[in-house]
Amino acid sequence: MLQQKLTFAEQVADVLKVPAEDIVEHLEYPPNPDLGDLALPCFRFAKTLRRNPADIAKDVASALAEHPAFARAEATGGYVNVQLNRDALMRDVVRTLQSHPEQWFSRQRGQGRTAAIDYSSPNIAKPFGVGHLRSTVIGQAIVHLLEADGWRVVGINHLGDWGTQFGKIIVAYRKWGDEAVVRANPVRELFSLYVRFHDEAEKHPELDDEAREWFKKLEEGDAEATRLWQWFIDESLKVFRAMYHRLGVQFDHYLGESFYNDMMQVVVDELRSKGLLVESDGAEVVDLSAWNMPPCIIVKSDGATIYATRDLAAANYRHDQFGADTLLYVVGAEQTLHFQQVFKVLELMGRSWAANCQHVAFGMMKYNGERMSTRRGKIVYLEDVLDKAVAEAKRIIEEKNPSLEDKDSVAEAVGIGAVIFNDLKSYRMHDVDFRYEEVLNFDGETGPYVQYTHARACSVLRKAEATPGQAGSVDNLVDVHDAEWRLITVLAQAQEVLERAVDELDPSLIARFLLDVCHAFNRFYHDCPILSAEAARDQRLALTDAVRSALAYGLHLLGLKAPTAM
Repeated sequence: MLQQKLTFAEQVADVLKVPAEDIVEHLEYPPNPDLGDLALPCFRFAKTLRRNPADIAKDVASALAEHPAFARAEATGGYVNVQLNRDALMRDVVRTLQSHPEQWFSRQRGQGRTAAIDYSSPNIAKPFGVGHLRSTVIGQAIVHLLEADGWRVVGINHLGDWGTQFGKIIVAYRKWGDEAVVRANPVRELFSLYVRFHDEAEKHPELDDEAREWFKKLEEGDAEATRLWQWFIDESLKVFRAMYHRLGVQFDHYLGESFYNDMMQVVVDELRSKGLLVESDGAEVVDLSAWNMPPCIIVKSDGATIYATRDLAAANYRHDQFGADTLLYVVGAEQTLHFQQVFKVLELMGRSWAANCQHVAFGMMKYNGERMSTRRGKIVYLEDVLDKAVAEAKRIIEEKNPSLEDKDSVAEAVGIGAVIFNDLKSYRMHDVDFRYEEVLNFDGETGPYVQYTHARACSVLRKAEATPGQAGSVDNLVDVHDAEWRLITVLAQAQEVLERAVDELDPSLIARFLLDVCHAFNRFYHDCPILSAEAARDQRLALTDAVRSALAYGLHLLGLKAPTAM
């Protein structure tokens, strides 16, 4: 309804003596639809205009009275309540959604801009657990949102493929590993060896020294250490890529931490030349006390670089090589201080684009109320979760629609959709407590509910023998039923919702919008005959088609598939 808000604001800007954009921000949706479709509280303008809010409201209503976009404008106390022209808005919504849903959702504000987004980023040789789900699906949804808003997006998987843990895995594999067993189930077996190393190291601390020695060999290019390390990466990536394919997740680049090894000395040298490095307990750090932050360690006391050094090198690379003017990092909220330090150091280095670096934080994923730990082996494998969700979807299909064609692919789409939507429907900063009984519950406000509503709309079109995108017509409208109008007013908010989701980098706003569309459509479906209607049949078929299109596009934005039958 953004266009209607703009029209409202432009029409009354002279009356209120403020720019139209400021008025748009203050327009509201009345809590009671009977009052109107839009409302403007005039109290905030009383001081500058030196007038009574009720009198201001009367002048605003008068300025709107003759405009064709508005059926009625009424001053009530200090408020202006407006009813929109139902026929005009319905034609606009339905025609655009039927033909070009992407245009209804977006004004392409990001044209000419490039964002590099770092998301998922699992550790090599460790399992893909449900704890990795949040970064992966939030990141992929943000990629879709930015692209929908006109951005060029570069998706990066910053794999954890370097560090002392590889010394531990090498030691564990050499002592207890079996190549055939690892090849048969690489990530789970390597993870089992990693957990065993920690158990054994508690009894035999000398194992930690051995692990450090092997990582030192890796850093120095030792042939055996390098061979095992590269093999662990290759085997892990096979498993990860299969998981990403199943989730519908794609990356433009897989660039692990090791990719930046040769770039970090350049960062250290620049920091040193600019006088930003100071010595602290044998380490070299950037002093950030002026900004109420602890020092950012760049070179440890043993001469090794650290995460911050690597992230500085990676940021430079992403800006210089990918042409990214915005850098996004979809990483858990516990890393907030780290990114604050990195962004401040980039700023001190003179990188003007540091202001466009953003940590897209999210809440913790817990399992039945407890924090998960890979080191202790407390993990829920995402593969197992997806398998259970798909099996539950298949069971329901067999029970309710056993003759459905292509049951396996529908079950896969619905089961995985349930897992993804369960995560994305929550505001990203909230912690998520993973419980099977909630993820596998397909009733209520779930991904399968949205997918089923889409399939229901498709079913109506099939029964009408109508072509999706061309069903019905809104050329000759009869009286628009209240249930039709409520559905139209929800659909009309798509552009506002997408822009807010992009601005806040929060996919949950799209998930909530889709649920609102589903609620409004199912009320319309219950209250308004479609196929059996006479005069209103064409417009209701067209509206059903518009809902189908909006849901399919919205599901795409979240990374879910939209089955046409369930």
